[in-house]
Amino acid sequence: MGNIPQKILIGTHHLDHIGGSEAYTYDLIKALKNIEGIEVEYFTFDKGAVSQKIEEELQVSFMSKKKYDLVIANHNTTVKELYGQSPILQVCHGIIPDLEQPSPLADYHVGISEEVSDHLIDLGYPNSVILNGIDVHKKKSTVAPNDELESVLSLCQSEKANKLLQKVCDDKGLEFKSFNKHVNPTLNIEKQINKADLVVGVGRSIYDAMACGRPCLIYDNRGYNGNKADGYLRPRNFWKYVKNNCSGRYLNRKYTEKDLIRELEKYNPQHGQELRNIAVENLNSQSMAVELLNMQQNFTWKNKFKKWKRFSDHAKLVKHALLYKRLYNATGIEYFNKSLM
Repeated sequence: MGNIPQKILIGTHHLDHIGGSEAYTYDLIKALKNIEGIEVEYFTFDKGAVSQKIEEELQVSFMSKKKYDLVIANHNTTVKELYGQSPILQVCHGIIPDLEQPSPLADYHVGISEEVSDHLIDLGYPNSVILNGIDVHKKKSTVAPNDELESVLSLCQSEKANKLLQKVCDDKGLEFKSFNKHVNPTLNIEKQINKADLVVGVGRSIYDAMACGRPCLIYDNRGYNGNKADGYLRPRNFWKYVKNNCSGRYLNRKYTEKDLIRELEKYNPQHGQELRNIAVENLNSQSMAVELLNMQQNFTWKNKFKKWKRFSDHAKLVKHALLYKRLYNATGIEYFNKSLM
């Protein structure tokens, strides 16, 4: 791995509730803690359930230093806040949400899928693809799925999707349970996954289910994304769907009740173990952590020049980062703090 940075800061906009980027942050910090010689801390604007879990279970502290060897930041707001602490690597998890858009202040960017990478390239940002990392040692199968489909777990973040799934399961005589991070979040989702035969969701929910050896159905009806589905995940199709982060945007299908019934009938418990094998080989958070640390090789003069060139297109943001933030930190005058908004 060569010379690796030793003092690492992991930044995420909010850690007050569980979600994809929050789970990503927790698993990344845990993986970094397993690397000898690494000292890791975290930063967030909003502390809460996940930051408490990080501090109590991982014994990792909130930002205490003025300088770090490397900042790994989710969300452009975090990059803006931590600019000047050290070289910053921004991890972009999506193409639509505002928080996931690339910051010109970051030194290099990572996309968690080819779709995100292409989006970054279109915006003029050199980047690398590193897939989502899952703690495959904690998230594993403790009970094998049944030979015949008996229970379905939805990790959809849309009540529209959950109501439709509930109706389908009721009609087919299947047990149905849902965990929506906005309604009934849980910090140990692997326990619930292991109680179900099949998991429905998108993105990281699918990867968690794969790690737990569960067959999956890629579908949700989120407000920003709409009714999107790739359908039942056959192991051979993983490398197609993961290009779009298993978001439903690969096949881009709109599912009805009839479509969901058809996909559920494709259930094959043997696919669970095959998906688990894929997750262990390609979605291991320990490997992800090493890859992220190695991204410092992309902090080249060529990329630094591209970064400074971008500054001319984002003069207001740069002025805030280079001038107003320093003035506010030095004087405490509220005028300069408002200028940072």
